[in-house]
Amino acid sequence: MKKLLILSGKGGTGKTTTAAAFVRFSGAKAAADCDVDAPNLHLVVPVDAPAQNSDFFGSEKAHIDPEKCIGCGECARACRFHAIEKTAAGVYAVKEYACEGCGVCEAVCPQGAPALGQDAAGTLTLYNGQTVLSTAKLKMGRGNSGKLVTAVKNAMARTASGVPFAVIDGSPGIGCPVIASVSGVDLVLIVAEPSVSGISDLERILQTAQILGTHTAVCVNKYDQSPENAQRIEQLCAQRDIPFVGKIPYDKSASAAANAGISVADIDCPAHDALYQVYKNTMTVLDAL
Repeated sequence: MKKLLILSGKGGTGKTTTAAAFVRFSGAKAAADCDVDAPNLHLVVPVDAPAQNSDFFGSEKAHIDPEKCIGCGECARACRFHAIEKTAAGVYAVKEYACEGCGVCEAVCPQGAPALGQDAAGTLTLYNGQTVLSTAKLKMGRGNSGKLVTAVKNAMARTASGVPFAVIDGSPGIGCPVIASVSGVDLVLIVAEPSVSGISDLERILQTAQILGTHTAVCVNKYDQSPENAQRIEQLCAQRDIPFVGKIPYDKSASAAANAGISVADIDCPAHDALYQVYKNTMTVLDAL
């Protein structure tokens, strides 16, 4: 299975719009949404199967048994994260979003009231239809995004093991979920914005991909908002021998399509035509690897 990952330096650049269009243009039978903090690929990629949901368990968290707690406060005094507080009943309880699962409370309690246990840090969702779509949603305040991204990719690869090509929608930025997304893919397509900050974001992703030894290609979305910066991005790619696969104009039809729950690939508009050319150029780069 050849895997194409689509990334961007920040949210709102058109990464998911591009990923959804690539799924439609290619007829890909496998896709994954690795933006586990805010997944939305399933909103614009047609799914023809019911969602299969399962809990994702991340780091452990503490829980205090109120029947065993005598209210001595040893756990609260030992907790460096201030994650334990006294309740109105006079016993102590763990604050879910503050607990780091270090286990100190369990070690110091004379009554054995605290205990570490599995924490459901998110939900994995799989649509196993004509197109396999793997996605997930990380719970607020959880720090296991990289592990959850890996679980999303593994679920897609396992369920669609005989599929020759997959499109993966990544997270914005260069953090842990992006690093987990890049691992094991054949090509990263970076959707850049024609702005000073967009160029800075692009350079950070290129450096991250280079460190991880992954091939990259670049396109510019909404290039006509700043043709000068779009030209700077194209020149940057030429200087670094990075394939530049095209430019997409600003098109209100793209937003209208997203609001209607369909892909730009399904409507006739300037963004459709430009994205199709970007798709063809990207597949040429991918096929040459």
